[in-house]
Amino acid sequence: MTDDLTTITQVVLHERQARDRGWWYQMAGCFWPDSQVHLSWHTGDGPGFVAASREMAGRGDASVHRMSPPTVHVADDRAWTEVPAGIEVRTRIDGVQVDLVSYARVCYRLVRRDLVWKIASLDVIYERDTATAAVPGESFTIPPGELERFRPSYAILAWHLDRRGYTIGTDLLGDDRPAERDAFYARTLEWLHA
Repeated sequence: MTDDLTTITQVVLHERQARDRGWWYQMAGCFWPDSQVHLSWHTGDGPGFVAASREMAGRGDASVHRMSPPTVHVADDRAWTEVPAGIEVRTRIDGVQVDLVSYARVCYRLVRRDLVWKIASLDVIYERDTATAAVPGESFTIPPGELERFRPSYAILAWHLDRRGYTIGTDLLGDDRPAERDAFYARTLEWLHA
């Protein structure tokens, strides 16, 4: 069991490390071909997510994920891992350098096939986000009306991605919709113990 916990933890951490560093081969190796990904700017399979991430980085749209220690639940050949994270983006608003942070929980389902653990699905539960000037004393404004069309749990992140040309879903998991969030947890635990 301990070896499984270590292996599973390393798979999810390698996936995030690879995305942040642009190590696409390493990132691709973390997903099963039939895996699914559902997050702010992408819904589709794992290999497609890797390709879209590479394209995103090529456009100059980068983020860094500050990960907290994961929790890992294992049942036979299935595992569920939840990793609290801060998704950090440096951008410019009104000519001011801004640090945007979206706080979320990254949820991975992993499956072991032929003794190998890989990601079967990746979902994100959004909590809240913030934006502050990178240089103290500078200021910027995001007109409140521009944020109203986005969900409270990821409004600033969605606003930023929208203005960069990405389509943001309104059906994402978030703490602002506790019934949907709790149903996701219930489905995940049911899947884990099926």
